[in-house]
Amino acid sequence: MTTAHPIPPRAAPNAGAGEPPAAAGPPGHGGPHSPTDPAAPDGPTASEVRPLRALLGQARPYRLALSGSLLLALAASGSGLVQPLVARSVLDSLADGVTVTGPLVLLGVLVVAGALLTGLQSWWQQRTSEQVVRSIRRDLVFRLIRLKVPELDRRPPGDLVARVTSDSALVQNAATQGLVMITNGLLTVLGAIALMGTVHLGLLGVTLGVLCGTGAVLGLILPRIREAVARAQRSVGAIGAALDRSLGAARTVKANGAETRETARAEAAVQEAYEAGLTGAKYVALVQVLSGVAIQAAFLAVLGVGGALVAAGELDASQLIAFLLYVFYLASPIASLLGGLGMLQQGLGAIVRIEQVKKLPAEDDVDLPDRDPALAPAGSRGARPVAPPVEFDAVHFAYPGRGPALRGVAFTVPGGTRTALVGLSGAGKTTMFALLQRFYEPDAGAIRIGGLDIAALPRAEVRRRIAYVEQESPVMAGTLRENLRYAATGASDEAIADVLRLTRLDSLIARLPEGLDTEVGNRGVTLSGGERQRLAIARALLREPEVLLLDEATAQLDASNEQALREAVDQAARRCTVVLIAHRLSTVTDAEQIIVLQDGLIRAAGSHDDLVATDPLYRELAASQMLVPAVDDGPPGVRTGTGTGTAGDPEAEASSVVDADAGAEPAR
Repeated sequence: MTTAHPIPPRAAPNAGAGEPPAAAGPPGHGGPHSPTDPAAPDGPTASEVRPLRALLGQARPYRLALSGSLLLALAASGSGLVQPLVARSVLDSLADGVTVTGPLVLLGVLVVAGALLTGLQSWWQQRTSEQVVRSIRRDLVFRLIRLKVPELDRRPPGDLVARVTSDSALVQNAATQGLVMITNGLLTVLGAIALMGTVHLGLLGVTLGVLCGTGAVLGLILPRIREAVARAQRSVGAIGAALDRSLGAARTVKANGAETRETARAEAAVQEAYEAGLTGAKYVALVQVLSGVAIQAAFLAVLGVGGALVAAGELDASQLIAFLLYVFYLASPIASLLGGLGMLQQGLGAIVRIEQVKKLPAEDDVDLPDRDPALAPAGSRGARPVAPPVEFDAVHFAYPGRGPALRGVAFTVPGGTRTALVGLSGAGKTTMFALLQRFYEPDAGAIRIGGLDIAALPRAEVRRRIAYVEQESPVMAGTLRENLRYAATGASDEAIADVLRLTRLDSLIARLPEGLDTEVGNRGVTLSGGERQRLAIARALLREPEVLLLDEATAQLDASNEQALREAVDQAARRCTVVLIAHRLSTVTDAEQIIVLQDGLIRAAGSHDDLVATDPLYRELAASQMLVPAVDDGPPGVRTGTGTGTAGDPEAEASSVVDADAGAEPAR
């Protein structure tokens, strides 16, 4: 019946064949690039991203709206450009004794029109800005939720969240307001310069000399703003990562009195962000000072040279006044131009971090709404799915920077049966579950469900067939009903009642005033460990999977509830294929097949009685849990065959076997 078989050790192929994972281990098990490791690679570097092109790409879908905003800004600026000429006309009319009613009315209309156009442009621009940031955040959220598991393993969630929040806001300002301000400011300055040339070319030369000197200095300062912003945003991400670390394990932090250490970790990131922000503020302030000084210097230079020309009779007073009005008017478009350039530099610093997320590998085959009938198991159309066999065919797998986790593993789980995976920590048990669900891809070999190679199936189809109960039994914030229907949104009330009875949660629901509509709190904090575990199992059973994966699903249950869950699993095995990771052998002694793993290899396979009789390691595991009498006169090396380093100390041996999986294990 069983086809699992031990195989001799052999070297695994080089990691990289197929689609190698980028993480050093499963979630939560540490490694060279664990989720809180600041040295973890961060995707494409700044040199691999063209920030200006990427920024313009964010603005491109809204080019019509931005063009409309720019036209409104130019119209408002145009009204301001005409005002000095009208003012000159008023002065000339007064000098000639001509009525000034017409020019004054025109001047008033221009002032009011400029104010109205400015207000309308501001509203239109803000509306477009919100649309841009909505689009950016939608794209990032969509991408982040679909990132491949290895990428999520090695990146702090807080840093990824910061890219959706603060980084996107900087890009929003740069891609909309910044671009409009730059274009409007530049065109307005050019228009003002052209009109100033019609007034007096000599004074225009004096003005341009002052402005060009200031512009050369600003060209050296503006790139520093981008560097400071990029550094500050990295620090903001580090703050988020530090908070996610401590808040995600709040009880662990408090129970170990680690508040001071965690606070210091977060404060270091806060200080780094402060220093980077201070550097950026220094450069922004310097830009503002230089722009103000440039206008004042231009005004004084024009006033001095123009006054001398007026005194010499080479320039009319009205011309000088009109020119000075233009110099004053330049303050606004120059401020707009420099402000836009500052926003652009900030956005260029932030867009690199956003583009890094967009270039991370994501799962592009998880959004398949309808099942392809050709992929459905034979005999399952219109009826309950047939329990398919699960086959591992010479599967090799290694995490980067680690030794092989699986070395040519080959076995078959017959459909509609229960197979247990047992072994010491690091044997490769959880890795096999991760490969089954295509969280990672094997380096060599194949995995089949119902005779189909899962590598040829969309991930959505593979995971549709499988229900997975994790050892930690995570519960989502929300109600009990929402958690139960998380993977079976259309489940009926009758089906829910059935799984509640099987998992003995019905008595808990009956005691709650709001029943299934009771909130479970963040990460299920209002539930006990056993209740969370039973809820996770009920959620999996409600899905009616073809393959049920249980990772020590009864670890937190008392004896009574454990027996109830064993009965539920027995019932589930009648309609699906069950694979269990078992640390407590008492829960799997009646499984049709037990596979003993050691160092990524299948050491032995068979029933409980067969393994007790034939495999020293399994017999030692069973003896340590008092399932069989301890054997002290076994073959040489039996007591040291576990690799625990506790030979000769029975108490330590038993402890090491029972608790072998309590610590971090990169390959389980």
